Amino acid sequence: MHPPRSPGLFRLGLLIASSVVMIASSLTVTGPAMAADALLSQGKPATASSTQIAGTPASAAFDGNTTGTRWSSAASDPQWLQVDLGASATISQVVLTWEAAYARAFSIQVSGNGSTWTDVYSTTTGTGGTQTLAVSGTGRYVRMYGTARATGYGYSLWEFQVYGTSGTTPPPPPPPPGCGTANVAQGKAASASSTENAGTPASAAFDGNTTGTRWSSAASDPQWLQVDLGSSQAICEVVLTWEAAYARAFSIQVSGNGSTWTDVYSTTTGTGGTQTLAVSGTGRYVRMYGTTRATGYGYSLWELAVRAGSGSSGPPCSSGLGPNVFVFDPSMSAATIQDRLNTVFAQQERNQFGTERYALLFKPGTYNVGARVGFYTQVAGLGLSPDDVTINGPVMVDAGWFSGNATQNFWRAAENLSMRPNEGYNRWAVSQAAPFRRMHVRSDLQLDDGGWSSGGFISDSKIDGQVRSGSQQQWLSRNSEWGSWSGSVWNMVFVGVNNAPPQHFPNPSHTTVDQAPLTREKPFLYVDQAGQYNVFTPALRTNSRGPSWTGGSTAGSSIPISQFCVAKPGDSAATLNSALASGKHLLFTPGVYHLDQPLRVTRPDTVVLGLGLATLIPDNGVTALSVADVDGVKLAGILIDAGPVNSPVLLEVGPAGSSASHAANPTTLQDVFVRIGGAHVGKATTSVVINSRNVIGDNLWLWRGDHGTGIGWTVNTADTGLIVNGSDVIMYGLFVEHYQKYETVWNGDRGRTYFFQNEFPYDPPNQAAWMNGSLQGYAAYKVADSVTTHEAWGVGSYSYFNVDPSIVADRSFEVPQKPGVRFHDLVSVSLGGVGTIRHVINTTGGPANTSTQVAYLTNYP
Repeated sequence: MHPPRSPGLFRLGLLIASSVVMIASSLTVTGPAMAADALLSQGKPATASSTQIAGTPASAAFDGNTTGTRWSSAASDPQWLQVDLGASATISQVVLTWEAAYARAFSIQVSGNGSTWTDVYSTTTGTGGTQTLAVSGTGRYVRMYGTARATGYGYSLWEFQVYGTSGTTPPPPPPPPGCGTANVAQGKAASASSTENAGTPASAAFDGNTTGTRWSSAASDPQWLQVDLGSSQAICEVVLTWEAAYARAFSIQVSGNGSTWTDVYSTTTGTGGTQTLAVSGTGRYVRMYGTTRATGYGYSLWELAVRAGSGSSGPPCSSGLGPNVFVFDPSMSAATIQDRLNTVFAQQERNQFGTERYALLFKPGTYNVGARVGFYTQVAGLGLSPDDVTINGPVMVDAGWFSGNATQNFWRAAENLSMRPNEGYNRWAVSQAAPFRRMHVRSDLQLDDGGWSSGGFISDSKIDGQVRSGSQQQWLSRNSEWGSWSGSVWNMVFVGVNNAPPQHFPNPSHTTVDQAPLTREKPFLYVDQAGQYNVFTPALRTNSRGPSWTGGSTAGSSIPISQFCVAKPGDSAATLNSALASGKHLLFTPGVYHLDQPLRVTRPDTVVLGLGLATLIPDNGVTALSVADVDGVKLAGILIDAGPVNSPVLLEVGPAGSSASHAANPTTLQDVFVRIGGAHVGKATTSVVINSRNVIGDNLWLWRGDHGTGIGWTVNTADTGLIVNGSDVIMYGLFVEHYQKYETVWNGDRGRTYFFQNEFPYDPPNQAAWMNGSLQGYAAYKVADSVTTHEAWGVGSYSYFNVDPSIVADRSFEVPQKPGVRFHDLVSVSLGGVGTIRHVINTTGGPANTSTQVAYLTNYP
């Protein structure tokens, strides 16, 4: 039986507000402010994410009037209000005087530059009224960052008061070495959000004339002026020569594609005149983005000069794990940790296509907390064994945001810890791209939340009790163990699992393979006894069953963090490639990375590991990542999100024609996900091409989006998810969905697949648009006629042709008729009877259609 759903499940809501300690931060919540500390914020420049109306500006919260004037925001989350103190200050107290529309969940943050922020206070149980908060931190900028409103209105503050001791503004950093003197923007193509009149065009700010010609905008906010440099360049300095109508608040931004922008400079205290700004970033496009004018006129620039150098976009591989990694240790209070977990979840629960990414990491020890895991969130232990970290509570995923339907619970992870859920079972109601790895659940595990679910993947894990799959349509479990398993819908596959259910297909649809022939578990970050960070790379296992760690220490080797380039969002592809070429491994901290050139992995045994669903976006149609034909490369924890300019390939493993044997040291792809459309328009002809031999894939989801932004038959175009040209390639958990031609093409010999899940594209406008010569549609999985040996276990393909339900797919699987090509436990499903799959494989099996929605085939041939 399924456990009953409880509205009070793992009651995480009523918790004490407190602070969180981040890596490389010494900020803590302290006692009351000293009486001598001064009010620093009154009358200072203020900005906000939004204002409700013109009569409630940001400045009204810093004018000293606590009852007559106020700031109020738009009615959405998140929102922020910030003040520029004018100089760095030591902050001791913040007083918030709320109007009736207050924040339930918010943080107080400080920053030295207005772009990188550190929490000094955080709560999910805001009370409204007047809140006097004792804090400790240093910064020039202070902001309230609201993530959950207490009412249906926006956020509204009568007054925001900051107390402390003022300091001095540090001098701006010098330009990076090698910054050129030429103005690389002069004479280049320019555009602007507006022009005041025909005599002040955008091009006038890039003509080299600093006194006679100018650009000026309309008299409103925001406004922007941009230049196309013609090619990607390392930007090191920007010089603004303002006319009298200058910007009080503005940013300098760079972009690789002219649509997605990264700040390299930001201020709310622009001075006008000539501003020489040392910056660091890489892009083809540069713009000034003005948010607050200093006068009643528009923005007016005599000249915007850009200087470039040959250096990288910033300090290569800077220290620390960045602002999106939170590390907890047992000395911290449970309330402090719980508050941070709740705050992140509140932001990420519904954030399906947002840009925020987080890793929540626990040092060895015991914690009396519980974590609900939202989108783009990784919760992981930092021990060598999962049992080094114990959570006395859940690490769970529900589908409350989607009325119990878990079919869109993607892009999250739980790894390398043990838990004792406080209601006797843990819920992990997910679908694709939500790995559950190296986990010890000291209870039962429930894989749904009452509605549909479409997972999923477990590996290297131990569940002491029963695993209940509930409504899960399909699932792969590899090298794990549990007390028992209950449940089946269409395709449950077990490879090398202790206490797996016996082989039985199709009812129940259990495919059981006794041993995993060749595996290597995913690399993971851990802290050693000296407190130093390392990455552990597990050893290769052959013919294995059960987890790698339950019989003792996992075999493998450690790599100190000093041998990694620790990447942060904003690092350029040139910087990362330089580090890779020098012999560094690559650790992506959580965030979104725009690439104007492919990342090139050329050295054997290189580790490329992402934290917090780190996301790579290739700009201008480049390949995101290419791997040479070398031994033992390990790619793990990466989401590749196609850009709006078509990429022929997003990930290439080995160049075309690769032929070297890597049997003793294969390359591994683990938790590697691809997305085309959904967050934005994306295009890629082929998502992944494997040319090398002896590659192991372990939980790949390649997805042409069927919902979100930038979706349509002629919008997010993508032919094929996976092409395998190399021989002796193994896939454990291959999910490929919605591509417009053959979704998986296997040209290499001796390939093996353990679990395959597919949905045909939903959106062919008609049958004529989706024809493979004379055949109706394309097979989901195509084995080339030249292949002599290929084997697959537990494979499923589904149709849901909701644009035109009359569409027919002739077959789910297409393979040559040869003795060495064998498929076991196949299923084709017409979801809800919408569309038809005529045959399961070649001309055998089926149909799956309105009257017979599920068609099974036990073996082929």
